[in-house]
Amino acid sequence: MSGAGHEPAAFPRAPLFGAALLVGGSLLAATTARLTDIGTVRVETATPIAVRDLRFEDRQDGSIVVIDPSSGQQVKTMGPGTNGFVRIVMRGLARDRLMAGFGVERPFRLTRWDDGRLTIADPATNRATELAGFGKENVQAFAVLLQTRSSMP
Repeated sequence: MSGAGHEPAAFPRAPLFGAALLVGGSLLAATTARLTDIGTVRVETATPIAVRDLRFEDRQDGSIVVIDPSSGQQVKTMGPGTNGFVRIVMRGLARDRLMAGFGVERPFRLTRWDDGRLTIADPATNRATELAGFGKENVQAFAVLLQTRSSMP
């Protein structure tokens, strides 16, 4: 048998036309949004109103001591079995720091923003945790560390 007289079937035009319309419409929508700001969302940059660097040190008895590295003063002692939320957040940040190859020397940065948010950040890894999503009581557990003394960098 020979293949003479047998032509391959043509691809249907309707799906090609539909795909072209979809791509063209997407490009048009993106260009319109970019040029007119219609359909876009902008996040305003917040300004820090209180910043405090803190070191968290584990003790043999299971307590955690919070230290202000600029003065060397002890800010708070968290007894064994207390302040569970603070312990969980700080252990997560410390674990990420160790996995990235950094030591425990650099302090963490607690910041209150002018929009009311409170964050704890690790300047070594550039990781920050937004605390508001965990509830008011958990935010207060960190906010008390700012209330003892607030400072701007």
